[in-house]
Amino acid sequence: MPVRIAAIEVGHWHALFDAAYLKALARMPEVRLVGLQDPDAEMAAQRASQVGGPPAYTDYREMLAKTRPDFVLALGRHSVMGEIAHFLLDEGYPFLMEKPMGVNAAEVRGVADKAAAKRAFVAVPLFQRYQPFVAHARRMLAEGAFGPVSHFYFRSNRGSSARYVAWGSPWMLDPAVAGGGCLRNIGLHGIDAFLHLLGEDAEVAGAQVSFRAHGARVEDYATLLLRTPAGVLGTIEVGNTFPGKGADAEWKLAGRDALLVQRGGSLRCTTAAGEQELAGQPPEPLPAIALRDALARWQTGQPPAIGVEDCYRAMRLVDQAYAIAKR
Repeated sequence: MPVRIAAIEVGHWHALFDAAYLKALARMPEVRLVGLQDPDAEMAAQRASQVGGPPAYTDYREMLAKTRPDFVLALGRHSVMGEIAHFLLDEGYPFLMEKPMGVNAAEVRGVADKAAAKRAFVAVPLFQRYQPFVAHARRMLAEGAFGPVSHFYFRSNRGSSARYVAWGSPWMLDPAVAGGGCLRNIGLHGIDAFLHLLGEDAEVAGAQVSFRAHGARVEDYATLLLRTPAGVLGTIEVGNTFPGKGADAEWKLAGRDALLVQRGGSLRCTTAAGEQELAGQPPEPLPAIALRDALARWQTGQPPAIGVEDCYRAMRLVDQAYAIAKR
């Protein structure tokens, strides 16, 4: 029998664009979408028409009561994510919720505590962890190939934040609803990757944000400096200022004995012996990999690879960075 999945607040741009979770699920023969919800009835119907026409609802509580899905995909405006997560936990649904799961770390902490107390399955698709860069870096770290690790660098400069408006999510330009701009949204991926690779918590040593490119109420560019207790440094650089389609992105992990760099679809490792080209392309889009992995783990009784606690650890540093940048 296919896994019956319902999706909440599909007005979120990741429903059909960018990560395009609904399209990924619609392509999976082992999955059946049994309902889509958004408070905007026209939006819910439009999204449903793009993925085979499952029933559309404006109230997610009504949808869940009528469809009783096996699993839930929860998207939504950042300001209501915490409320949705608590409802799903209280009702006993396993679910995957898009980051950031709230507008600040305190909201995510509340969800994490309840999920842990209930031993619930709650996955968070911080899907950059599925980059080949991360797999190679973890293998090299386990082998001690870097020697003493010096620093990590993550850059992701995406196109104009006007894309959110075009994709049906104008609320992303409202700081009260979104909780911030590119740092909260894109930066979370880089921070999570840093924490995941180094296996330590970190603190923010410096941060700055800019509103100059688009003059919106949320920042369009941000940089922050991280430091682990062991002294490994991290630089996270994110923005919505890339002119046109595409992005400017780069990853680096460096130590005394090795440098691993991913840039423009190329993954290279440099050591004293020379430079080696590595396999740098994932087998399918990262969001689809994250979805498949979450469903497989839930079906086999395993915990999610990336959970609420991981989201909280990154959100805590985002909050720190905003506080420092305001000074």
